[in-house]
Amino acid sequence: MKKMTGFRVEKKDNQSKARTGRIVLHGREIETPVFMPVGTYAAVKTISPAELEELGAEIILSNAYHLFLRPGDRIIKKLGGIHRFTGWKRGFLTDSGGFQIFSLSSLRKIREEGIEFNSHIDGSKHFLSPEMVVQIERNIGADVIMPLDICTAVPSSHDESAAAAELTVDWAQRSKAAWSADPGESILFGIIQGNIFEDLRERCAQRTVQIGFPGYALGGLSVGEDKSSMYRIIDFTTEFLPEDAPRYLMGVGAPEDILEAVMRGIDMFDSVLPTRNARNGSVFVPGGRLVLKNSTNAEDTNPILRGCTCYTCTHFSRAYLRHLFKTREILAYRLATIHNLHYIMQFVRQIRDAIRAGSIKELKNRFSRGEI
Repeated sequence: MKKMTGFRVEKKDNQSKARTGRIVLHGREIETPVFMPVGTYAAVKTISPAELEELGAEIILSNAYHLFLRPGDRIIKKLGGIHRFTGWKRGFLTDSGGFQIFSLSSLRKIREEGIEFNSHIDGSKHFLSPEMVVQIERNIGADVIMPLDICTAVPSSHDESAAAAELTVDWAQRSKAAWSADPGESILFGIIQGNIFEDLRERCAQRTVQIGFPGYALGGLSVGEDKSSMYRIIDFTTEFLPEDAPRYLMGVGAPEDILEAVMRGIDMFDSVLPTRNARNGSVFVPGGRLVLKNSTNAEDTNPILRGCTCYTCTHFSRAYLRHLFKTREILAYRLATIHNLHYIMQFVRQIRDAIRAGSIKELKNRFSRGEI
């Protein structure tokens, strides 16, 4: 089985499950915990690859379902793979699109062989099997690829969640077999499903670990369950995952959730939240969010956040940013996105530093007081 060049845990916290580590991917080191900005269509909305590098991004996420539909995985392969196609030279992780297909509840049909669905773009019919998804992601040329899985809504019955988790494991086995036949430069992670039921999460985790993957992801969270249930399932499930493999919490990116998940043993995160919030005029500040469109900012000469070193905060006032949003200038979305991604990258860096210093609980207390 092809493995990552390496993953090593470097520092463990004595009072929680928090840890720092390094993923070595094709000779390039990625420090963990790590946040991956989302570029669903192979572009992080409103900003360039060069700006992402300046912000410190080491790996970004794209979606195989969307790229399969547009422009097509074969076109990306023909044009040299996703790195050459996009100009992004660092890491790429592709989600299989299982969650996106799950969201098309009225347009898809799940059976043992795979998923039949109608495109959300033009209604055209498609069928994807686990093996086909692996091939699509290989064509795309991502560094880390995710297998086809089934996400269930909250609430869902135990029986429905059990059937989805069972099929997810079966598809993981088929995905590994397809990937092992021709792994190329990709690395395949396994996904743990099971909704908010501990017995299902345990069973799915144990069987997926038995199949064997270089990394493991927790899927099907942040889909409607309350925070306490999400934290409980994270804490419970990481107990069944190997210490020497990275753990990835899919689709979670609020600062408070990242911190809580890191303290429960998670290493990798992705979310559209920072970029989506930015385009809606909501930016991260200590203690919560600032809505730039609000009238209270009309004459405010302060930056979004005093002391922030991002390009936006070192050059522009809240008043100017509010003006840009009110006039729907494209620059507004770019500047807010730069701030939010800078904030989340710096926040994760602070988490890594706190783990190394043995002060993660102090960081949590400062965060709770609205100081970070």
